[in-house]
Formats: sequence, structure tokens, C-alpha cells
Amino acid sequence: MGKRLVITGMGAVTPVGIGVENYWQALLSGSCGIADMRRISPEGLPVTRSAEVKDFDAKALLGTRLATDLDVFMQYAYAAGLEAFASFGPVEEPSRVGLVMGTALHGIGLTEAMQHEVEQKGMRKVGPRFISQIMGNMTAAHFAIQHGIKGPSFTVSTACSSGGDAISLAAMLLESGAADAMLVLAGEAAECALSVLSLSKAGALSKTGRSLPFDRERDGFVIGEGGGALLLETEEHARARNARIFGTLLGWANNNDAFHPVSPAPDGAGAAACMRPALEKAGIGPEEIGYINAHGTATEKGDLAECAAIHAVFGSRPVPVSSTKGATGHMMGAGGVTEVIACVKAVETGLLPHTVGLTTPGEEFDLNLIQAKPLERPIRAAMSNALGFGGQNSSIIVGKYEE
Repeated sequence: MGKRLVITGMGAVTPVGIGVENYWQALLSGSCGIADMRRISPEGLPVTRSAEVKDFDAKALLGTRLATDLDVFMQYAYAAGLEAFASFGPVEEPSRVGLVMGTALHGIGLTEAMQHEVEQKGMRKVGPRFISQIMGNMTAAHFAIQHGIKGPSFTVSTACSSGGDAISLAAMLLESGAADAMLVLAGEAAECALSVLSLSKAGALSKTGRSLPFDRERDGFVIGEGGGALLLETEEHARARNARIFGTLLGWANNNDAFHPVSPAPDGAGAAACMRPALEKAGIGPEEIGYINAHGTATEKGDLAECAAIHAVFGSRPVPVSSTKGATGHMMGAGGVTEVIACVKAVETGLLPHTVGLTTPGEEFDLNLIQAKPLERPIRAAMSNALGFGGQNSSIIVGKYEE
């Protein structure tokens, strides 16, 4: 058994609410953050709807200078980090606190916009901050500068499992003794013509603009955006500073399908092979998982593969399953963290969120899908899966904290 790791802070910036409690209440109430695109013009694009963050005032939350220095995906991650880190207090041992940032597409939107500016107005439009605004690691860098954090600092970019993998890396650093506390940040704001056109041509996006995970009418995912953050500590460190503990990080795992650049292995073998070592790491059996927050993007192949993976690991056990992407859209790298937060809240409250939009499950999905309303059931452990292009798989298990 390694060091016991605990969750002492959480932060969320999502299409259905800013702040963990607002986000959580929106999930329980069945809110949906999908609407007509506002950040970009949908003219000429094959889809016109997305799940954007609403009422986000970066200057009010971060200050004018910092908001100017950070691209939108960074702003979301940084704001979530502020919420998660709020209870930590002054950093007394800077080298013992670290950061891991997760993002799939970095500053793709700003890159596209800047190229357009150059084409229209010339090279003088490129400013000195452009490179630092699109680099994935700069969110953690800015956070470290502002808070005096001098420990390990990494950035993870593993497609849509980036957030989950960032949690795994932070956990490994804590277990290794490299740090006593790690702040995990994740952010995404990938809505731009380039990403919409490419994902649409790959057959990944919903033409109807609806996110319907596991539904027989599902036709792809809806692009979402936002940020998430988790503060992880060794139990010893957290208790020494009398921190509030929201839950435990029981298990984690990462692997690769080694099958196809953008399609999952149809039999879900890679995802199943990721869930099993996460359970082993947690020291629990499948029967002890009370809820699965599925990756559930509402793509034809993805949902089928994940269903097969769940059956391979859990057999006929009717573990409750839902996807919060019906509410938030696909937040890509950020979703890996916000969906773990939903699992922490499910363990804490005994309320398991339902899949917004799911009305008629596909006949091929023989799962205990939560639909219509949250399921009220006390649980002790929950699993969150994040699966990405490139065959990337992440599985995170959280549990109830007991001294």
C-alpha cells in the first residue's frame, strides 16, 4: 500500500455553472448548457450549437493583467484552480507543492484567430504574448508565479483523457515523495472553425446539436469548454494543516488501445484493461464501485466500446452508470477533472447524477443507466472514465474519507 491520498480542494468552471456547488446543483436539476454558438460565428459551419461557459468575467475573477495574459482555456483552468486552492493558505514550503496541467488542444482558437489577423492586417498584429498565450504549460506557470509554488510542474496533453491523466501524474508524484500537495488544473476552449470542421468531417460531432449519450438517437458529441481543478495531498500533510477532506483518491490508471488514431477498440479491451488496474490500485473489487461516470460522448462507436468495456470488468453487476456530457457537452481535457468532481460529490451526498437528454437507451446498451432524475443511493466509491483520440484511456476511482 502506498501513501493515502486525499482531495482537499475542488474547482469548476463549466457550461452549466461556475463554482463546484453551482455545477453540482445544475447536474442534479437536469440543466443543459448546450445552446447556439456565441463565441464564434457558425456561418458556413456544419454545426451551430455548442456548450459554452456563460457569465464568465475573467477580469473580475483574475484581475485585468492576468486575464489579458491568459488565453480563454487558461482563464478557465486558472479560475478553477483559485477555487480549489482557496483553503490552502500561504505556501510555506514552496518546493513541496506542485502543479499538473491537463489540456487537449491548448490555444487552438487563438492560433486560428491570430492567423486570420495576420492575413487581414499584416504581421504587425502578432504580439509578444502570443506564444505564451497558446502554450499548454503557461497556466501552471502563471499559477506558480502568483502563489510561490516551486515544486514539480508538468503539463499533460493526452487528448480527452488529459484531465484524468493529470490527476494520475499528480498522484504518482505524491506517492513518490516528490511533493506533499499537488494542484491539478485542466482547461479547454477549443471552439473554432478549424476544430469544428475537422471533428465534423471525422464524424464525431452531433449534426442535431444534441448530446445524447447511450441514447438510440445519439449522433455524436457537442463541443464543450471549461476548467476544472483538484487539490490532492497526502493524508499526513492534510491532517497536519487541519484541512477539510472531501474524499480519497483510491485508484488510478492509464493505458493505450494501440488500435487506431481516432477510433476506440470496438470490444472496449483497452478501456477495460485500464479500469482493472485502477481497481487493483484502489484495493477494491468491481462490486464496491457504486457509480460509474462514463466517458459517454454520444458517438456511435465510442459509447458501444465503453459499454463493452464496462461489461468486461463488471459483468452482470447492475452498477449505476451515467454521462454528465448530456449537460456539459464534451469538455475534452477539462472534463476529465470536472467529471471526477461529480464522482466526489456523488460519494459525499449519495446523489448520483443522471444523463441529461437520455430518454430512450439504445437496445445495445445493457447497462444500469441513470436517466430522468438523479438516483439517491449511498455509495462508498465511484469511478470516472476518460477516453481519448490516440487510444488514450484514463480511469480514476475516488472514495469516501474515513480517518
